Amino acid sequence: MNKEQMLKEMGLGPIWKLRQPPKKKRGEAAAPVGEQPVDARTAAIAAMGWDELKQAVADCTACELCKTRKQAVLGVGDLNADWLFVGEGPGAEEDERGEPFVGQSGKLLDAMLAAIDLKRGKDVYIANSVKCRPPDNRAPEPGETAACWPFLARQVELLKPKLIVTLGRPAAQTLLQQDVKISAARGMTHDFAGIPLIITYHPAYLLRNLPDKAKAWEDLCFMRKTMQGLR
Repeated sequence: MNKEQMLKEMGLGPIWKLRQPPKKKRGEAAAPVGEQPVDARTAAIAAMGWDELKQAVADCTACELCKTRKQAVLGVGDLNADWLFVGEGPGAEEDERGEPFVGQSGKLLDAMLAAIDLKRGKDVYIANSVKCRPPDNRAPEPGETAACWPFLARQVELLKPKLIVTLGRPAAQTLLQQDVKISAARGMTHDFAGIPLIITYHPAYLLRNLPDKAKAWEDLCFMRKTMQGLR
């Protein structure tokens, strides 16, 4: 499938001319979540390698989500990736299969990646803010996000990506630790611990709100242009 077919699958229509990336305004960088007090659990996770981290996530009972999950979902992809995509949390299919973004939203994410010459597992790593499925696919609660935060923080530290892309509001708020409105926050780079961060819509949202796919295409172009500058 060529790029035009991929874009047609996304329902994006014609490819528009890429605008110059807007410059980040002063004062928009947020203090990282890592400024939270460090306890023994957090310190232990911060020293883990990938194998230990995977086991720790599988065994985690730090919040109530462990009681209803089928399996925890650490993430998937290239462990030397320049691109890190972070979503909200596993859905029903992810809970069954143990991999993020494998349902309809996963198919759309794969099409979005292909539209900018990326592919799942090749220079791309995909993770979620929380590693266990919230009941009925509700948004994660603050305590659940906080319990999972050390895992995500360690993933970022191990990956050392050049660019982080948050998919949806909960992921953006988790990493930036501030209230986020995607309509106002997209189209610019934010900062997470010195790593540029771009905010866009979650694929599940785009499946429900088709007109915003056009905005998602603009975001994809902005991501690609930003990465070109970083390299």
